[in-house]
Amino acid sequence: MRKRVKQWLMPQFLAGMAFNNASLGYVHAMAHQLGGFYNLPHGVCNAVLLPHVQVFNSKVAAARLRDCAAAMGVNVTGKNDAEGAEACINAIRELAKKVNIPAGLRDLNVKEEDFAVLATNALKDACGFTNPIQATHEEIVAIYRAAM
Repeated sequence: MRKRVKQWLMPQFLAGMAFNNASLGYVHAMAHQLGGFYNLPHGVCNAVLLPHVQVFNSKVAAARLRDCAAAMGVNVTGKNDAEGAEACINAIRELAKKVNIPAGLRDLNVKEEDFAVLATNALKDACGFTNPIQATHEEIVAIYRAAM
């Protein structure tokens, strides 16, 4: 047991350092709203939202997502940035499925009628200010809708 705990400490520490250095973007800004509004687990909300936010981010961050795909062990040889970004998003979805993350916000009893207020608040969340591309209210609503 002690060995397992030690194996998890370093990755968690490194993740915390990454959060501090990179801030968190719309995944966390949007997840904060779901957690506060519906009392949902933050990590689960992040996991459900992540592929949908990355589809939005891929417009300006495809090369970074391609690099993430490679870091996840996906073979991106011969793939352009857009194809690599798509491979990354697919790998995220596959991992979420393997660890039993709910398929969508609907499974968490999120209601579409709440998207407008959730989006308004997400756009005020400091985490969103460092997202690679800034979104409109309508785009945030569309991301929530895609995550249903």
